[in-house]
Amino acid sequence: MAVPALPAAVQNLWSGQTGVARGRASVVVGHGTAPDLLDDLARRADLAAGRVAAVLRQPVRALVIVPQDAAEAGRLAGLAGAAGLDGLAAVADRGRVIVVPGTFARLTPTGRDVVLAHELTHAAAGTGGLPPWLYEGFADYVGYRDAGLAAPVAAAELAAEVRAGRPPRGLPGPHDFAPGGGDPARLARAYQEAWLACRFIASSYGEETLVRLYREARAHGVDRALASAGLTAGSLAAGWRGYVLDELG
Repeated sequence: MAVPALPAAVQNLWSGQTGVARGRASVVVGHGTAPDLLDDLARRADLAAGRVAAVLRQPVRALVIVPQDAAEAGRLAGLAGAAGLDGLAAVADRGRVIVVPGTFARLTPTGRDVVLAHELTHAAAGTGGLPPWLYEGFADYVGYRDAGLAAPVAAAELAAEVRAGRPPRGLPGPHDFAPGGGDPARLARAYQEAWLACRFIASSYGEETLVRLYREARAHGVDRALASAGLTAGSLAAGWRGYVLDELG
């Protein structure tokens, strides 16, 4: 039987040392990557594709690229080397997930699964036209949905702030998600705040409402999508703040 050709998005990436592993719903391509790591990533990418498909209710296939190092990952993602990937274990780019090898290797097995599902959500659902709290929160919602982690564990930095009497006042803005800032804990809290906002919507109104809101926001803007769900920016923020206190207090 002939071996299926590689997807066009990864053909001719490297002149040599290219390894490939295929899963049921995934293709993993590595540059000088050990075969057992490629096989493990294909298994995890299959799991991630299943998790994303279960939320989006559509077939999802994963294309994962494993460069030799962070600098190569940055170039593939169109960034100026590794600097733009500070703290990131993977990044979604043009429908593919690019792994940042060193950072990804330091994650726990659960962390690897969460990251792959998060980035594959970006690749499958798109992010254009959305505020970061919604597209990052939605991707984390999918990533953590079946991870088996309690909210105070997954949102440890935010939980510490809540216990110290400093709960969030408003949803995180674009500046809160800027990488390379002086406060890594603030970046972590921004993701956690966004995750709990989407988790609040799914818990209070149903997962289908969250998915519909996401798609409608991409097509028509957040305000109109919230209105369709019976929400306003104010009611969402108020409900979310109460939810954060209930989950983390």
